[in-house]
Formats: sequence, C-alpha cells, structure tokens
Amino acid sequence: MPITREELPVSLGPSGAAWIEDALADAREAARTTLDAVPRHGVPKWELRFAAAGRECGSSESAQVARVLLLRTARPDAAAVRRLYERGTGAERRAVLLALPHLGLTPEEGVALVEDALRANDTGLVAAAVGPFAAAHLDAHAWRHAVLKCLFTGVPLAAVAGLADRARGDRELARMLGDFAAERTAAERAVPSDLDHALALTTKEV
Repeated sequence: MPITREELPVSLGPSGAAWIEDALADAREAARTTLDAVPRHGVPKWELRFAAAGRECGSSESAQVARVLLLRTARPDAAAVRRLYERGTGAERRAVLLALPHLGLTPEEGVALVEDALRANDTGLVAAAVGPFAAAHLDAHAWRHAVLKCLFTGVPLAAVAGLADRARGDRELARMLGDFAAERTAAERAVPSDLDHALALTTKEV
C-alpha cells in the first residue's frame, strides 16, 4: 500500500520527519517567492532537497512520496519541471511524472514529458507515464501506443489510468491488441495475461 502524507513522517523516523518538514518549508517558501527559475546564485533549496530525498528518506517508496510532495508544494513552473525531469535520475523522473496532474502545466508541456518517458525501456518510467495525466491528455493514437508499450515492456495494464473508459468501444485499439497477440503467438512467446482483459474492454459500447 502506498505511503500517505500522514504516514510519511512515521515511516521516516524522527530525523527523517524533521528533514521532510524542513524540505516542505523550503518548498512553501519557493511557492511564495516564485523561485521556479534557476536563481543567479545556485539552485533553489527545495530542488536540492528533491535530489537528496533518496539519501534522506531511507526507502525508495518514502523518497518517491517525499519528492511528489515537494513538487506539489513548490508549484514549479514548466521550465523548472522540465529541468528536474531532464537532469534527474530515473527515480526523480518518476516523481515528476507522478506529480504531473498537480503541477498546473499545460497539456502540451506535460505530454512532452510523458512521451519522452514512453520512449524509454525503463518500466518504472513507463508505469508512471501512463497515469492520470496521460489518461486526460494523450491523444488517441499516442494513448493506444502507450498501452502497447506497457504490454511490450511487461508493465501491468493496471498501471494505465482510465483504461476502462478510454478502451471502451475502441476498435483500433482492439485491432492493435489482436495484432500484438498474433505476433507473440507466432514467435512462440507468451501473450501478457492482461491483454484479454483490455481486449474485452474494447468490445463494450461507448
């Protein structure tokens, strides 16, 4: 079960809890003073905290929650979000992708990051990329290929936000799923177990 904001300080212990509270204070200050662009004299404190979360929070899950909280609190602009994504580790990029629905980016700004993640073969990035922001803003062509990308890389389709709604009555997705299954069968490779579920969704009426 994912760690919630309320559970995070407990999971971190006393020193970690103090660290995250200080980090969130830095993020709140950034939101008040609009320190979204790189300042003249170094990187904003909250961005340093964002990078340090993996070291300070113990577990990767706690670090991910901490990073998402920092992003949501600091409310960085598109340039800062892109900078954190492009310069970040895989874990940092996942946090950016998970936070996208809460960052106030335009669809075009957020979709650019989602599409970049979907070009990777990092299953963690792919899974984070197909969340609610992708469900809301990817066009039909890109979204269908995102579903196929999950199947191809082994990301469970449960990670695809809005799958039931967007797949419903989608004949083109049905064709693509059928072709994918046929190719796997012809190559004597296993067909992902959740493909049939997705295919069944496409037969439902809109």
